[in-house]
Formats: sequence, C-alpha cells, structure tokens
Amino acid sequence: MPTAIEEAVQLPKLTNAEIARYSRHLILPEVGMEGQQKLKAAKVLCVGTGGLGAPLALYLAAAGVGTIGLVDFDTVDDSNLQRQIIHSTATVGMLKVDSAEIMLKGLNPHLNVVKHNTMLTSANALDILKDYDVIADGTDNFQTRYLVNDACVLLKKPNAYASIFRFEGQASIFGTEQGPCYRCLYPEPPPPGLVPSCAEGGVLGILPGLLGVIQATETIKLILGIGDPLIGRLLLVDALGMSFRTLKLRKNPDCPVCGTHPTVTELIDYDQFCGIEKPNSVGPLEVARDKAVTDAAIVDGIPQITVERLKQKLDAKEDIFVLDVREPHEYPIANLGAPLIPVGSIESRIAEIAAHKNDEVVVHCRSGARSQKAALALKAAGFTNVSNLAGGILAWAEKIDPSMPKY
Repeated sequence: MPTAIEEAVQLPKLTNAEIARYSRHLILPEVGMEGQQKLKAAKVLCVGTGGLGAPLALYLAAAGVGTIGLVDFDTVDDSNLQRQIIHSTATVGMLKVDSAEIMLKGLNPHLNVVKHNTMLTSANALDILKDYDVIADGTDNFQTRYLVNDACVLLKKPNAYASIFRFEGQASIFGTEQGPCYRCLYPEPPPPGLVPSCAEGGVLGILPGLLGVIQATETIKLILGIGDPLIGRLLLVDALGMSFRTLKLRKNPDCPVCGTHPTVTELIDYDQFCGIEKPNSVGPLEVARDKAVTDAAIVDGIPQITVERLKQKLDAKEDIFVLDVREPHEYPIANLGAPLIPVGSIESRIAEIAAHKNDEVVVHCRSGARSQKAALALKAAGFTNVSNLAGGILAWAEKIDPSMPKY
C-alpha cells in the first residue's frame, strides 16, 4: 500500500525520551522503530482546528507525528467548546491556531507546530500544502472542501477527508493515484442554501471526535504504509444507530480534476463555483455580520431591517407582523414572542398568515439566513411588504437584550 514517507528519506533518530514515550507503538511489529521514525519525519497539515481538527491534531501529536501544520483564521468562541476539545475556556477569544498550539505542545513537547493563521484560498493553497506529506481536511464549507481536493490532486498529496452534520458523518481518502478524488463523488457543490451548516442544523458534540479520530487513524496508516486505508471507499457513520457502512467508490475517468482529460488544471474561484457572493457584495450572511448594515440594504429583493429599527417599530406599536421561522426546539432557548412557522413549512402553512399579506412582515431566525429564504418564499406567495431581520435573534441578544441567551 502507499506510504506518505518515501523510503529514501533519511529517517530521524529517536531520543531515549521519545523511545519511552512511544513504547506502546514500538512493541507493535507493524510500527516498530522504523515506523515511529516515519511518524517523526512526517508532516501533516490539518485544515481547520474545529470539531474535526481538534481530535485529529491531538491524536497525531500524541502518536508522534513530527510536524503538524494548522490552517485556521478564526478565534475561539464559547460555542466551540461543546466539541472542539483542543480549545478551552481559558483560550476563548484567542486565535484558534494559538490556542491549539498550547494544547498540542502541552501534550507533546517534541512536536513542531506550524501555524497558518489565514483563510485558505486559491491564491495561497498550493504554496501552503506543498510542504506536507498528508493533508487532513476538517473543513465545514464547500468552497474550502473543493479547494483542498483540487490542490491535493494537483500536488499529488493524499487527502484524509471527513465531514459531519447533526448525528452523521463520512470519511475517505481522496486524491491518490489508486483512488478517486472528492469530485469523483461530488462533481459540483449543491445549490446555495440546500445544505444547512452545523451552526444552523447543529451537530452532536461527540460526532466530530469520532470522525476526527478516524481521520487521524487513516493519516497514520498512510504514513506507516500499513493496513487497508479508505482509498476507493466511503465510510458512513450514523452515531444514533451506532452503525458503520462502507460504500465502494470508483475513479471517474471523466472527473474534471483527476480524470483522463482534466479540465481543471489550476485552482479556480471557489466562492463563485459554490454560489457564494464576493465579499464586496452583500449577501444574507454578510448582512447578518455587518455591524454597519442599514435598513436600506436589500438582498435578492428583500429589505434587511436592523434589530434597532425593529425595536423602534415595536416600541411605537406600529402595525407590524413578526414571524419566527426557526425550528420548534429552538423556540424555548430564546424568542421574541412571535408566531412560529419553521422555514420548511412556510409554503404549506401560508394560509395561517394569509391575513397579513398586505401588512408589514418582518421574518427572523437565528442569524438571518433561514429567514432570508422564508422572506423570499413569502414574497413569491404574494406578500407585498416583507423584510428580513439582519443578524436574527443573535443580533437582538447582542444589541437589544443582553440578558437573552445566545446559541
């Protein structure tokens, strides 16, 4: 089987302290001294230090992988700690790469941590990935996932992939000569808004631990050249049923990246490819995050109303109808007292709010993404004066009612 560390490389020696530390590896004939030396020589890039990247990086560090690169530009937030075990309460607000380094070096002082505090883009991906033996993709968005895949194929680097959502996950090895790449399985990303993010759909905190450990296992197998890696196989994990299924994958000869006649021979504009608007244009998520947003902002024909303006209207007892389009289980966490119709039920329950067809309607969700979709559905159903609450109930909690919990 393939190994990420070429035999011709001069393997580093282990110190007595390292021999003692890795003794349980050394007595495994499949690892032994040479295998542990391969681990020490190995360089693995963890793309993301979130739910998947946390257990992945920790177990690679514990196993004795000599160099671990971390790509992340985010900071630690309280909401991360339910699953991102590489961070802690003490490091909230800190850059994730710095927080992760503290934990990794505390676990294994022999480790070399290389921090890439940047967003991975088509402009820098090849330069960052080229110096690593294995790339472990722990991202949570499609544009980076396709970017990592294409860069790995172009650089001939194995991609230890995993993804998670709610209670389910999947893992595989992409980008090797023997097997398919991610685009062989998913040639193009789904339409924008079809697949909710973990922030919108949630994720069981333990699940990324399970999948991240699988990623670490596959990475170590690649480095050592042992076992049967997930090349040409997709592992499907159902945490609720605690079931594991494996699907066979074949290399697609017509794949635009790894096929016999590739059409993607350099990295492309992945934001555009995944249907994501440019930073200089205003999209619903950007509006939700933009502290300078005004009521003049319009996204896809839907006016964006600020929480401050909504508060003024409510205080003035204006004739306004507020609609909550979150899920029922979110309502007890925090609410504005508005009627609740989940976004997925809007079209089938339009009769319940038909009386407000000509009224001023403000739709809200958690952060402003689902409510934008609901506002578009209402507009298509004939509602004449519909606005989306920019930032959702999170913005209300931040700017209007600090006593309201955020989730």
